[in-house]
Amino acid sequence: MRRYLNYIGGKWKEPRSGQYYENINPATGEILGEFPRSSKEDILEAIESAHNAFERWRSVPAPKRAELIFRAGEILLSRKEEFAREMTMEMGKVLKEARGDVQEGIDMTYYAAGEGRRFDGQVVPSELPNKWAMCMRVPIGVVAAITPWNFPLAIPTWKIIPALVSGNTVVFKPASYTPKSAYNLVKTLEEAGLPEGVLNLVFSNGPIFGEIVLEDDRVGMISFTGSTEIG
Repeated sequence: MRRYLNYIGGKWKEPRSGQYYENINPATGEILGEFPRSSKEDILEAIESAHNAFERWRSVPAPKRAELIFRAGEILLSRKEEFAREMTMEMGKVLKEARGDVQEGIDMTYYAAGEGRRFDGQVVPSELPNKWAMCMRVPIGVVAAITPWNFPLAIPTWKIIPALVSGNTVVFKPASYTPKSAYNLVKTLEEAGLPEGVLNLVFSNGPIFGEIVLEDDRVGMISFTGSTEIG
C-alpha cells in the first residue's frame, strides 16, 4: 500500500506524529493509500515555509508566474482521464462528472495564466495641486486554503491558482475524504516548476488546522469552503 506525505518547503515529508489514516473507496471499501495525520508542528512548519518563500515569489514578474501556471494546466490536461478516475475511486462521483471537475481545474489554470499579464492598477485625477494619484495591486502574503470533498480538484484550483499568480504563497489543507486529488494537484504544480515553499500541502484535521491559521499572524488570508458548523 502506498503511503503519501505532506509537501512542505519543496520536499515530501512524513508527519511528525508518525500517524496516517486510510483513504477508502466508498463503493468497494478498497484502501487506496495512507495519508498523514499531521500535527501542529507540521502546520507551523508549512506556514513558516510559505512565509519565507513570499518575498522571493512576489519578486517574480507576474507574467513569469503565469507561464508556470500555464505549464501546470498543460500537465493537468494530459492527465485528465487519470485524475478523473482516481477522483471517482476516492469519493464516488460518477466518471463523467469527475472529468468535468478536472476540466474546471484546467480552465482555471488557463484563465489565471492569462490574468498574469493584466495586473494593472489605476491612475486617477487628484483633487490636490501638483499631486499624482495612483494605485497598484500587491500580494497579501501567506494564504491558507481549506477545501471540501465534493469538488476535490476544481475548488482547490479556484483558491490556489489565482493566489499564486497574484504573488501569494499558499498553505493548503484538503478535505480528509479526498486527499489523492489534492496530491495530484500539488504534484502537478511541483512538476511545472513551482519554487520550493510557494505551495505547501498539509493533510490535517480541520479544527486543528483552522485554529492554528486563525491565530498565526503570518497568515494574511484564509479561503474556506465547507459546512456552516466548521465555518
